[in-house]
Amino acid sequence: MIEYLKGEIVELSPARMVMECGGVGYELNISLTTFSAYNGQKQGKIYVFEVIREDAHLLFGFSGKEERELFLLLTSVSGVGPNTARMILSSLPPSELVQTIATNNEAALKAVKGIGLKTAQRILVDLKNKVKVQGAVTEMIASGAGNGQVAEEAVAALVMLGFQKAASQKAVTSILRASPSIEVEKVIKEALRIL
Repeated sequence: MIEYLKGEIVELSPARMVMECGGVGYELNISLTTFSAYNGQKQGKIYVFEVIREDAHLLFGFSGKEERELFLLLTSVSGVGPNTARMILSSLPPSELVQTIATNNEAALKAVKGIGLKTAQRILVDLKNKVKVQGAVTEMIASGAGNGQVAEEAVAALVMLGFQKAASQKAVTSILRASPSIEVEKVIKEALRIL
């Protein structure tokens, strides 16, 4: 699986990006959020998710890991496909989407083109508990209360060690709230004591 692509941005539109890496042009389906992040840039690094179907091999690109994580959560909901998830992420930036789900804001989801009442309810029910902890990390990063890179690396390391992602995020969040400038190694050691 492709984790990310890094190269020259050859084409960029609100729904599509072509990035050249090593002489190969990769077409990526992107959200408006990702478009805004790369608009006007000549080079970039974009996180990728591959969708391989019988009739197509599609790449979806994201400006950050958080947006990709939300995309994966959305597509895990019955009735929400990759294009619907991309539409939701185009209408609601990641931090706003987390807030929408955490506060059970049905109206905000129904306002997204193509999302009806039943789909909105299904998203809220299925993702309420999955997004809550992630939201705390998101809020912490957005408010500058913690180092997002440290949080991301610590959670990734803990997951690789076999701990559940939600529990790892919760532990890392509480450690970074207490000591915002702590190094990643110390965060992991502290988290191992908690978990």
